[in-house]
Amino acid sequence: MSSTLLRVSPSELKIPYEVKRQRSCCMQLVNKTDKYVAFKVKTTNPRKYSVRHTCGILLPRSSCSVTVTMQAPKEIQLDYHCKDKFLVQSAVARDGATMRDFVPELFTRATGRLIEEFKLRVIYIAANPPSPVPEEAEEEAAHAPPGSEAMGSEAKIPSAFDAVSKLRCIDSSGAKLSCSEGASVLSKLVGDRVHKVDGNHKLGQDMELLREARSSQQGFSVMFVLFVFMSSVFIGHLLKHIKV
Repeated sequence: MSSTLLRVSPSELKIPYEVKRQRSCCMQLVNKTDKYVAFKVKTTNPRKYSVRHTCGILLPRSSCSVTVTMQAPKEIQLDYHCKDKFLVQSAVARDGATMRDFVPELFTRATGRLIEEFKLRVIYIAANPPSPVPEEAEEEAAHAPPGSEAMGSEAKIPSAFDAVSKLRCIDSSGAKLSCSEGASVLSKLVGDRVHKVDGNHKLGQDMELLREARSSQQGFSVMFVLFVFMSSVFIGHLLKHIKV
């Protein structure tokens, strides 16, 4: 709608719709003339909206912002359909006019008096719209080979088998590591992996590796005890022959 006095923007009032929460939007009024212009804001549903400022006088070439606040809705509205409208009326005031000169007669139609009206409809929008997925990401996902995402995650996370191998290397180098200590270390490593890798299948594989590691540690302890026992018997038998 063309106007010679005021420029009103935007042309529609888009208000986020959120249950049990007040939301606001703004409209900008710009005086396009070298005259003093009075304005007044009306709505078809005054109980539902509060307006600041509902009226005023704009100096030549000046502007102001009008805030529209919608009362908190009590129920969900899925279609976001709204029939509410706003009307901005404007009229020329005398030079040097102030709010003391603001009277209802300014907007009464009479011969030689210019009164303009600008209508705005209210549009509800989602309060928290989902973030759009970049087109590049969608194209990459569409052209990616099946299973590539799973392969990438496995490449970044060390397997439990590597942890078992490192533990065996430490034990074979001579470090004093008991079976319970080895099981505790393996449990921590596998637990960290479980938190990073999704899927029950991966969890089952890691637990199987843990059982194998515990079995190998127990087997090593038994072999070590047998070795010490056999060495003691051999040394005792050798000392007995020497004394003889």
